[in-house]
Amino acid sequence: MDFDLDIDARGLLCPLPVLRLRKRMGGLESGQIARLLADDPAAHVDVPHFCAEQGHGFLGSEEIEDGTAYLVRKG
Repeated sequence: MDFDLDIDARGLLCPLPVLRLRKRMGGLESGQIARLLADDPAAHVDVPHFCAEQGHGFLGSEEIEDGTAYLVRKG
């Protein structure tokens, strides 16, 4: 899937990956997609919860070699 913004939060621990996602998504328009790369185990819970709380669409996640890639559509 194509995305408009790539955010590398690998090496950061909770809550920093989600905080970085929130800050960087501020520049996106509604409907654009951000990809967050994270290796924090808590991100599996934090990212979908953040999306639900903020009105963004959680498009899913995919395991990658050095973490997980999360796709989020700005609400």
